[in-house]
Parts: sequence; structure tokens; C-alpha cells
Amino acid sequence: MPHALEAAIVTWHEAVNAGDLDRSAAAVTDPVVVLGPKGAGPLTPAEFADWVQRSGITLTPRSWHPISERLMVVEQDASWPQSEGPTRVATVFRATGDKVSASLRLPDLHSALELASICRELAATE
Repeated sequence: MPHALEAAIVTWHEAVNAGDLDRSAAAVTDPVVVLGPKGAGPLTPAEFADWVQRSGITLTPRSWHPISERLMVVEQDASWPQSEGPTRVATVFRATGDKVSASLRLPDLHSALELASICRELAATE
């Protein structure tokens, strides 16, 4: 897997899991595109960091699926302060340079791989 892409995603996970606002904001581009159960769209780094703090989420990577130079799907165990246990999810990550520029969380690995494939094809036809 491409080193810069992997490094950006590892940095993102470390910042989010630590609940560190400054590191979370520094781990993403301006804007960062997000997708989750409550909606999708661009967020500023400060808005992203605010979400990290409000949600209290932690995401433990379980498997890594390289899609392209800039796209990776990571299957994760997600936990929130109010959850009884982890929930398996998958996130499509896009990196721009050394930062995450998209974090698209889906309910399962199959859905994430399908979306990542579509994103790869869209990028290839630009």
C-alpha cells in the first residue's frame, strides 16, 4: 500500500482515537469530505475536530484494502461512549498529500469497497 496514504490514515486514526482536537484538525484537509449515518458533505478542520470531540468515537483498524494511490478502505471496529461494544464498519479514505481529504464511513466492508471502486473509476475519467 502506498506509504503516504497509509501514513495519513494512521495519523488520522491516532488523532481521532485520542480525541485530540488540534491533531484531528491537523490530520485533514480544508475542507475534508465526510459521510456517515447523519449525513455527508464538506467540513472545515475545526468542524471535523468538533465532531471528533462530540462523538467520542474510537475506530480500531481491522483490515486494510488498497484501492488506488489515494484511496484505501479500512475495516474498523467503532465504539462510542454509550455503546455496549464495538460495531464493525468500513471507511473509504482518500488522502491528499499527507492529510485525509475524505472519510466516508459505511456500515460494512462490501458497501465501502463498492463505493471506493466507483470513486476510483470517477477519478480515472476526469
